[in-house]
Amino acid sequence: MSQIAVTLPDGSSRVLPAGAPVRAVAEAISPGLAKAALAAVVDGRLVDLSFPLAQNAAVRIVTDRSPEALPLFRHSTAHLLAAAVTNLFPGTQCGIGPATEEGFFYDFVVSRPFVPEDLEAIERKMQELAREDLVYERQMWPREDAKAFFSQRGEPLKVQLIDEKTEGQLEVSCYTIKDKNTFIDFCVGPHVPSTGKLKAFKLLSTSNAYWKGDARNQPMQRVYGTAFLTEKDLKAHLTQIEEAKKRDHRKLGRELGLFTFHQWAPGAAFWQDKGTTLYNTLANYMRDVLLPNGYVEVRTPLIYNKALWETSGHWSHYRQNMFQVQGSEDEQMAVKAMNCPGHFLLYANEVHSYRELPIRFHEQTPLHRNEASGVLGGLTRVRQFSQDDGHCFVTPEQIGDEVERMLRLIQRVYEDLGLSYEAKFSTRPDEFLGEIATWDNAEAQLKTALERAGMKYTLNAKDGAFYGPKIDFDVTDAIGRKWQCATIQLDYNMPERFDLKYIGADNAEHRAIVIHRAIFGSFERFIAILIEHYMGAFPLWLAPVQVVVLPISDRHLDYARSTRDRLKSAGMRVELDERQEKIGYKIREAQLQKIPYMLVVGDRESTDGTVSVRTRAGGDQGSRAIDAFIASAREEIVHKSKEVATT
Repeated sequence: MSQIAVTLPDGSSRVLPAGAPVRAVAEAISPGLAKAALAAVVDGRLVDLSFPLAQNAAVRIVTDRSPEALPLFRHSTAHLLAAAVTNLFPGTQCGIGPATEEGFFYDFVVSRPFVPEDLEAIERKMQELAREDLVYERQMWPREDAKAFFSQRGEPLKVQLIDEKTEGQLEVSCYTIKDKNTFIDFCVGPHVPSTGKLKAFKLLSTSNAYWKGDARNQPMQRVYGTAFLTEKDLKAHLTQIEEAKKRDHRKLGRELGLFTFHQWAPGAAFWQDKGTTLYNTLANYMRDVLLPNGYVEVRTPLIYNKALWETSGHWSHYRQNMFQVQGSEDEQMAVKAMNCPGHFLLYANEVHSYRELPIRFHEQTPLHRNEASGVLGGLTRVRQFSQDDGHCFVTPEQIGDEVERMLRLIQRVYEDLGLSYEAKFSTRPDEFLGEIATWDNAEAQLKTALERAGMKYTLNAKDGAFYGPKIDFDVTDAIGRKWQCATIQLDYNMPERFDLKYIGADNAEHRAIVIHRAIFGSFERFIAILIEHYMGAFPLWLAPVQVVVLPISDRHLDYARSTRDRLKSAGMRVELDERQEKIGYKIREAQLQKIPYMLVVGDRESTDGTVSVRTRAGGDQGSRAIDAFIASAREEIVHKSKEVATT
C-alpha cells in the first residue's frame, strides 16, 4: 500500500496510507484532538473528517477553537432543521439552507404556512435527533442518478440546483442523516461528524419567501434559526436579539413619526417631517465635513441611455438589478443605480492638468436598484436611496495622501456620531485587472496611509475588488452588532473604460486613477443604524426636535410662545405643546418622543423670565435663565455630545 505525507501547521509531518480519511491525521496526533476534531482544512479546502487523503497534503484539523467552526456548526444545524421538518411534515420540498452571519435559514415548500407551534415542535425534533448522535454521512452519487432520485421524490428544486451547481461533474455530493426516516439532501458540505455535536441552537422565526428571492417563483416558507458553540454564547445572542427588538428602526420610526412605507411604492420610504429633518441634518453635516476638504458637490442625471451602462459594464453584469425605461423614441434607458458612471462623464467633459488633481466629486441624488421583494426590509434594504457618494480623481503619486485624508474624515464622522469602528484592508484577489506592480504600489500606499492615520486594521488577503484594493469599515452599535458602512476603493478599470486622463508635467496624457469613497453608505441604511444605536434618543445636534416648551396651563401660553420664538431665533428646532393636558401627561409624551430637552413654564418662570429644564433621561435639572439654557445647548450642539442608550 502506498504512503502519503501530511504536513501539519507547525511544520511537522505524519505518514499515512494513501486513501486514509482525514480523521486519521487527528488520531495520529493525539486522542484528545481526535475527540475534538470537527472537520479539516486540506490544502486550503474545508472538508469532512471522512475525506480521503489520496496524495501528499497540508492539513489543519478544525476544532471548536478554529475560525471555521461556527459557520460549520450553523450549516450542519440548518440540515438538522431540514431533517426535522421532513420528518414531521411528509411531502415537504427542501430548498436551500445556508449558514449566515447571524445563524442560518432553510426554505421549504409546504402545504400551509408554519405557525409558532410548528416551530416549537420542529425544535423539539431537532433536539431529539441531536441526542441520538446520528452520523452526517457524505455519499458521492452519479449525477444523473441523483437527479433521478430527487425527481422521483418530488423535489424539482433539488434537481434544478444539481443542474446549476454541478454542470460538467460526473458525481455529486449528497448527505444523509440516518434516523428512522433517513434524510437525504444534495449538498457540497462539509458537516460536523454527527448531530451530537450540535447542542446550542434555537429556531427564531418563520416568514414567507420565494425560490431564489424572486416573487415570480415558487412561494416558500423560510425558517430562521441560530446556533453557537456553547449555551453561554447562545444565551448572550438571544439576549441581544431581545434588545434589538426594542431598538427595531421600523418600530421606532413609526412611533417617532420619522418615516413610513406604502404597498404602492415597495422599497421606497415616505419621509415624514421629523424624518426629513433628520435626513437633511445628516446630509448637511456631510456637506459641512466634505466641502471644506476640497470636495465640490455635483448633480448628475437620474436616467441614462444604455450606452453608458454598456461602457461601464453594468448592462451585461448588473442589468437585472436596474430599473429599465423605454424612451419616447424607443431609446433603451436605465435609472441610475450608482453615481460612478455619471461622475466619469463629468470628469471627461474637460481636459485636466495634473495641477488640478485631486478632483473630488460629492453627490447625494437618489439611486434606484431593482431589489427582489423578498429581501426588502425597512430602511436597511430598499429600492430607492441616496448615498454620501464621492469619487476622487488622482495621479498614482497622490493615492497615499488622498486615502489618508479620507481615513481622517471617516475617523471624524464616526467619532462625531459616537460609533466605534474597525478597518479591513483587502488586497489583490486571484483574479484581477492590471499589472502586479501597479497593485503592489497601490497596496503599499494604502498600508502607509492607514499607518499615518494611526488606524488599526485587519488584513483581508485576496479580498479586494477585481479592479483595485480597498479599505472597508465596520461600525459597532450600542449592543455590539457590526455593520459594514464606509469604503475606500481604488479603481484602475473604469478609467480605462471611460478613457479618463490628465495632462502630466511632461505635457503628455496619463491615465487618471479613481478612488470611490462613501462614509455613511446609503443614508437610509445609515439612519436605520443610528436609530437602533441611539434607540431613537438622538444626541441634541441630531434630534429632529431638540426642545419642547411645556406650559403648565393656558395662562402661561403667551410666555411659552415667546420662549419658543427665542429658541427658534437662536437656531434651535423647537415645538410648543399647547394642548389642554396636565403637565405630567405632557412630560410623559415628550419622553416617549425622546425629545432631549423639556422646558416647563408656569407662574414662577413667567415672573422670573426663566425655564424649568428637564432632560429625557435625567429628569428635573432645575430653573435656568433662557439665555443661559440657549448658550449651554449651543455648546452641546457644537461639541456633538453623545448620549447613547445602552438598555
